[in-house]
Amino acid sequence: MEEPISGRILAGDIGGTKTNLALYSVQEGRLSLISTRSFQSRDYPDLGSLLKEFLLDASGTVTRACFGIAGPVVGDKVETPNLPWVIDGRELARSFGLSRVLLINDLEATAYGILNLGPGELVSLNQGLSEQKGNMAVIAAGTGLGEAILFWDGKDHRPFASEGGHADFAPRTPVEIELLGYLTCRFGHVSYERVVSGPGLLNIYGFLRDSHRFVEPSWLKERFLEGDPGSVISEAALDHGVEICVTALDLFVSIYGAEAGNLALKAKATGGFYVAGGIAPKILPKLKDGAFVRAFMEKGRFSDFLSKIPVHVVLNEEAALQGAAYYAAFGFNG
Repeated sequence: MEEPISGRILAGDIGGTKTNLALYSVQEGRLSLISTRSFQSRDYPDLGSLLKEFLLDASGTVTRACFGIAGPVVGDKVETPNLPWVIDGRELARSFGLSRVLLINDLEATAYGILNLGPGELVSLNQGLSEQKGNMAVIAAGTGLGEAILFWDGKDHRPFASEGGHADFAPRTPVEIELLGYLTCRFGHVSYERVVSGPGLLNIYGFLRDSHRFVEPSWLKERFLEGDPGSVISEAALDHGVEICVTALDLFVSIYGAEAGNLALKAKATGGFYVAGGIAPKILPKLKDGAFVRAFMEKGRFSDFLSKIPVHVVLNEEAALQGAAYYAAFGFNG
C-alpha cells in the first residue's frame, strides 16, 4: 500500500437509489470526517452534476476521490445497471481538477469498510469459530444485490469485487421453482438480484399475490403508491403481521441465506461472512430468528463446514462510503 496522501479526499457510495458523498481529511494516518450528504440518485442526470452541487460549499483542496459504484468497473469506467449513468474516472478527474478519481465496485468499497469497523457495528447471527483465519466474504442486498470476497494472503485481507448477484437464481423448493417460473415469464433471465433485493422482495410479493395464495389488502396497495414498496412490505410483515407480507419476507430471507451460503462456499470464507447493505439492519429481527442461518448452512455434506463460519450483520450503513475513503487514502497501489 502506498503512503497516505495529503489534502482532502472526496468519497462516494453510488447506489441505484441513494448516493452518499463525504469529504475527509487525513490526520496522523487516520481519516477524519469533514462533511457528508445524501442524495436521491435519480434526481440527477449524471454523477458530475451531483458532485458539482455537493462541492459548492466545500472549502480546501480536494486531491483525490474514490467512488464505490453499484456496477462492474472496467478500465476506469462503469455503466451502472440500476441507473442511466456512465461514469468515467478519468473524465471526472479532468472536470474537477483532481489528481486521480478511483472507481471501485460498491461491495469492494464495503469490504474495505468492514476491515475498519468499530465496536458495536456488528451483530452476530452465528458465532462459528472466530479464531479461524482465511478468506472472508460480504453480501449486500439493497436496490440490487452485491457480493465481494476478501482474499487472505497470509498477512492481510485483500478485497476484490464480483458480479455474483447477477448469477442464475437456483430454486431449492417447489415454491421457489414456481417463483422462478413466474419471474422467467416477466424477465427472461432470472438472477439472484431479481429475488434478493428491494425490488426482489416486491417480486416475491407479486408472485404470492398473482398465484392467488393471498388476497392483497386494499390499504396496502395504496401504501405502495406512497413509499418504497420493499420497505412497505417489510414494515407490514414485522410491525403488523400482514400474512402475505410475512410470507414474502420469510421467503426472501430464506433465499438470501441460501445465496449467502453459496457465496461462503465459493469463497471458502473461513475467516467470516458479513451481511451488509441497506436492507439487513431494517429486518434484523427477522434475520435473527434463525431462518437465514438455517438456509446458509443447508448445503448437504458441507453443512458442518458452514456451521463453523462466523456470520455477522453490518449495522453501519456507511461502510461502503468509509471504505471508499480508506481506499483513496491508504489502499491504492499505482
